[in-house]
Amino acid sequence: MTQPTPFRRSRALRVLDAFCCQGGAGKGYRDAGADVTGVDTAPQPRYPFTFLQGDAIAYIREHGAEFDFIHASPPCQHDSDCQRIQGNTHPDLIGPTRDALNSTGRPWVIENVKGAVPKLNRPVMLCGAMFGLATYRHRYFETGGGFTLTPPHHPDHRAPQAKMGRPIPPGWYGQFVGNFSGVAHARQVMDVPWMNRDGIRECIPPAYTQWIGTAFRASRLGVAA
Repeated sequence: MTQPTPFRRSRALRVLDAFCCQGGAGKGYRDAGADVTGVDTAPQPRYPFTFLQGDAIAYIREHGAEFDFIHASPPCQHDSDCQRIQGNTHPDLIGPTRDALNSTGRPWVIENVKGAVPKLNRPVMLCGAMFGLATYRHRYFETGGGFTLTPPHHPDHRAPQAKMGRPIPPGWYGQFVGNFSGVAHARQVMDVPWMNRDGIRECIPPAYTQWIGTAFRASRLGVAA
């Protein structure tokens, strides 16, 4: 296993955003002060930072140790309720992703949906209500490589939530999944103004990863280069 090297305070944190899609996670890490590089098997012309097209797991194995921190969001369709209802099948990449991350010796997180929780090790749940967002969008984060998280307080879900794909009445929260309406509203709520519908329905709100990136940086303060 590659031995980690503490990052220098004089330069920005280098974060690898694996399975990056349109860059919701990457935006949060950038907001936390990191230089972000995304990798995805599909072209991502909307990705707002440095982008490399290729197999994310292979890239983690070959280049992950060059980064200070690795975020991985393997496709969630395998564990998505919507995909099961439709009878679609997708590969389960959580285990192979974890193995690749562990091979780097770097701190990391794996993000996924509620359906994947049985396969995640003691994941931390983040919710939009924790960050003042008008959407709940629970996502689960397994940590590794010596990095841990303590979740913020989870407020009660007081606002009603519109049903999947339905218009959002005033004062209600949206789910922004499937062929949802109100893309402009979703962009504003999630803080992803560059994304289209395809990106929004799969993304992490940047507020989540800004919080994670800030927590990681705080955990490394005082480490000499």
